[in-house]
Amino acid sequence: MWSGPRTLSTALMRSFGNRPDTVVVDEPLYAFYLAETGIDHPGRDEILAAMPTRWSDVVDELTSGPLPAGRTVYYQKHMTHHLLAQVDRGRLAGLRHAFLIRDPRRLLASYAQVRHAPTLADLGLEQQVEIYRRFGGPVVDAADLAARPREVLGALCAALGIAFDEAMLAWPAGPRDTDGVWAKHWYARVWASTGFASPAEPAGGSGAGSPAGSPTGSCCAGPWSRRGSGCGPRPAPPKPWPKWTPRCRTRSSPTWPCPSAAASTSSPSSGCARSSGRSPSSCSAPTA
Repeated sequence: MWSGPRTLSTALMRSFGNRPDTVVVDEPLYAFYLAETGIDHPGRDEILAAMPTRWSDVVDELTSGPLPAGRTVYYQKHMTHHLLAQVDRGRLAGLRHAFLIRDPRRLLASYAQVRHAPTLADLGLEQQVEIYRRFGGPVVDAADLAARPREVLGALCAALGIAFDEAMLAWPAGPRDTDGVWAKHWYARVWASTGFASPAEPAGGSGAGSPAGSPTGSCCAGPWSRRGSGCGPRPAPPKPWPKWTPRCRTRSSPTWPCPSAAASTSSPSSGCARSSGRSPSSCSAPTA
């Protein structure tokens, strides 16, 4: 799952992590990003000590490492700004990709609360568009996810070829062993949460993992959208972007991973997941 910061990405990781068939990993390229850029983020030294700093080692684990017994879905929470130029995009071809977006104005307002004077490079929007154009995949608006989690999660699971699980709608409060070591700096609100909610989002925006948003549509998005079937148009957002015309995204490229592409050759993953590498013609119905 590719997203920028402050997009409900941690709440969505909680949602998938509450599935009994799923294992999650939290921003596995973070230490690589910090080591390469020299940026001083909260907990920098601890992050560098806890995680691999070579992107190739990380990608090897993400694409070929074994899953725990009984787990068939590998949910990988990625920050798109961690995807620096030296990462070989071709190495990601065996994964199944999905995208979580947020109105950039609200994203910036929220991120500025925890990082002074954020830049475009801090948000990873360019990399997110790049990965979408290369691999395609379902796109989820964070406001939609907060407003109608059952509907949006159901559509996301269907797009990824896995069964929706009611356990995705609520989770116990508190930290997880799978949270990154930086969680104490960023995850206070998601630690306090037990699910998604849908109050109107304040002008300042919501924090990472914060269950706040406003309804605007479902698994469709504007700048990343492509014409297709399955969703209706949504109203354009308010000015200053009157030309932003949301349309449904679809991907029918023959390079799209097999619908039953499996993590550990048994079930497809959500977000970014390992693909069995089979051609579409050899697909069979996925198993949960």
